[in-house]
Amino acid sequence: MSATPRILVLGIGNYLMGDEGVGVHLAEYLQQQQQILPEGVDVIDGGTGGFHLLEFFEQYDVVILIDAALDNYDVGTIRVIRPKFAADFPRAMSTHDIGMRDLINALQILGKMPDVWLVVISIESLQQQGIEMTSTIREQMPALAKTVQQLVAKTMEPASPVLIDVNA
Repeated sequence: MSATPRILVLGIGNYLMGDEGVGVHLAEYLQQQQQILPEGVDVIDGGTGGFHLLEFFEQYDVVILIDAALDNYDVGTIRVIRPKFAADFPRAMSTHDIGMRDLINALQILGKMPDVWLVVISIESLQQQGIEMTSTIREQMPALAKTVQQLVAKTMEPASPVLIDVNA
């Protein structure tokens, strides 16, 4: 049986662009609310992403990314995506979209792709400047944290054994 997987919760976003920085705001929120996640789960502010995050992806079995998404969903909609390829990320994820897609491609080429989950929250635009999030996104922080908490719990569950009836 394998040991408990090493899990990283990685908040992505530009802190200076309001709602676009929701991932880094959530990382800060989770670090302050230590009882939300079990001991041994690391939470990191990944900033705007890019190749400097490659080492984190290599060190963990499971990486849960939190980011803003510009999509056709209502503002504040939270979705969980299990991307296997760079193309599986939302098309217009954010200002760092290209860097994260390139990072995922590099991990695949290197054969070092961990189990990646993407938790996105729909935002209205990238035009907002400043460190404050809109009230709609700010009010979703507890729900976003709960989504991450549930995802962590799910990834920590041991796989159910497959029972084979050899007498059949």
